[in-house]
Amino acid sequence: MTVQRVVPPAGANSSEPQFMSSPRGLVFSWVERTGTTTLLKFSERTASGWSASMTAASGDDWFLSYADVPSVMRMSNGTLVAQWLQTIDPRTEAYNLRISYSQDDGKTWAPSFLPHHDGTSTQHGFASMVELPGSNTLGVVWLDGRDSEFDFDHPQTSGRMALRYAAFDAGWKQTVDVEIDPKVCECCPTTAVVTSDGILAAFRDRSDDEVRDIAVSRLEGGTWTTPAAVHADNWKLDFCPVNGPMLSARGRDVVVTWFTVTNDQGQAYAAFSSDAGRSWGAPIRLDDGGSLGRTDVELLDDGSAVASWVEYADGKSDFRFRRIDRSGARSMPVNVAPVTGGRATGYPRIGRRGDELVLSWTDSGPGEDGTLQIQTAVGRLP
Repeated sequence: MTVQRVVPPAGANSSEPQFMSSPRGLVFSWVERTGTTTLLKFSERTASGWSASMTAASGDDWFLSYADVPSVMRMSNGTLVAQWLQTIDPRTEAYNLRISYSQDDGKTWAPSFLPHHDGTSTQHGFASMVELPGSNTLGVVWLDGRDSEFDFDHPQTSGRMALRYAAFDAGWKQTVDVEIDPKVCECCPTTAVVTSDGILAAFRDRSDDEVRDIAVSRLEGGTWTTPAAVHADNWKLDFCPVNGPMLSARGRDVVVTWFTVTNDQGQAYAAFSSDAGRSWGAPIRLDDGGSLGRTDVELLDDGSAVASWVEYADGKSDFRFRRIDRSGARSMPVNVAPVTGGRATGYPRIGRRGDELVLSWTDSGPGEDGTLQIQTAVGRLP
């Protein structure tokens, strides 16, 4: 497959791309900076290209992170939902997760609200939003630091970060706020999908002896299952690698991608499940020489998948993707673009609209002032 660059809908000083599938196709969101103001903007990929960009939210008090990315999704009934982060205390990087919705195609947005009500000055973010099966209502998974409040007298005592879940009814009243996992990695992005058996969430877990492997949990009968590892990488480290998993699902078929380190070498992997995440096949290596992770994945109609990662070899990093299937077969990699590999360029992303694969990454802008610029490309799936 070849890819061709297309003019992005994002303006100058843009970053943090995100794709979310919808019944109408594909929603693409990003942030733009104008002076001290941050705007969460979005566009939809249509048969004729990008729709006109719109603003979902803006503010002068946002918390921005290359890994903790705002997003916009469209639900089956047409409602748009947005999530972003609001700074509480810049000294401790404490922030709240804020959510809003629009029922008139993005023209107006409801006052924003929180899915968490603990009142602590801690971190609440890395959110993944899903539409609850058959209900046109919202579910949200996020990392919650209410039990890790910063202590200036004992700054090395960090407490723990938990994974939580909230749900809202058709009137936007919150109906659920529960803990999924009491101790997870502090700053690795989460991911969640809807399977025919219900919601499946993936995240980087954290054991008491600092093994930080990728785990999944399923919402069954209103209760989240005990987290279980996708694969026993046994990656032990005493800090967060800021490298979360990604999921894609159709029916009971699921694929997950993730990053780990073996013998001091970064590696990217994928694995398939045919039972909605209860069990997983053998890991499939994505990279060829080494990886910085930052993976993404889209499941295809024939059960194969397109997976992306940042390849790192010979001191260079490149945004790449390849097609894989559950037998372990891999296509030749497609090199999309070189990336710096630093924090500023963030996580490259892939999305799918029918047989069109859409890719986005962040690069330096056309000027010499160090600003960033969203880039996009498309390819046609065979």
